[in-house]
Amino acid sequence: MSFGSYLAGNWQDLLKLTVQHLLLVLVSVAIATVIGVALGVLTYQTAAPRAFVLAVTGIFLTIPSFALFGLLIAPLGLGYTPAVFALVMYALLPIVRNTITGLREVDSAVTESARAIGMGRWRRLAQVEVPLAWPVIITGIRVATLLDVGIAAIAAYVGGPGLGHDIFDGLDRIGFPVAFNLALSGTLGVIVIAIVLDIFFMFLGRFTTPRGIRG
Repeated sequence: MSFGSYLAGNWQDLLKLTVQHLLLVLVSVAIATVIGVALGVLTYQTAAPRAFVLAVTGIFLTIPSFALFGLLIAPLGLGYTPAVFALVMYALLPIVRNTITGLREVDSAVTESARAIGMGRWRRLAQVEVPLAWPVIITGIRVATLLDVGIAAIAAYVGGPGLGHDIFDGLDRIGFPVAFNLALSGTLGVIVIAIVLDIFFMFLGRFTTPRGIRG
């Protein structure tokens, strides 16, 4: 069976897996964004906590994905939960690092001016510092998303949803005619999701960045 014929006969299943994969990534990145931005905001001004948070999230990213998914089976079981947990861990470093970098790059003269007109700490952060740091922060979210798109395929190893099922099924059936079509369709689906999300975050960053600081 040609690859085109395979797609024509299985597009509904492929679409279902693609939507599952996309939702898994978006949910994981959303959770990681809340946690990562919060950690960045809480630690960017103090050296020791900042270094600790960056070190820990950096360690997360060095753990081989197969090993991490395997280790999560005992405490979290199989399915959606370990998949999300692992993807959140992998997404944290780019978000935390860029949040810290963006906030530390805000001109001190700007924050001093905001303080001088009576803005409190959290008001300065919400109305001045975060908007100015936003282009850097959303770049971190964009990088984390693309990272998770690829790793999410391995979530099939622990029964997670997504295109990894077709990829692993294809690899398990090497030598059979359908193996190539399964693996290729899953791989191309991951690539398409990555391209679509990259474009989405590029435009999101463009339209959510204050006009005065757009490049």
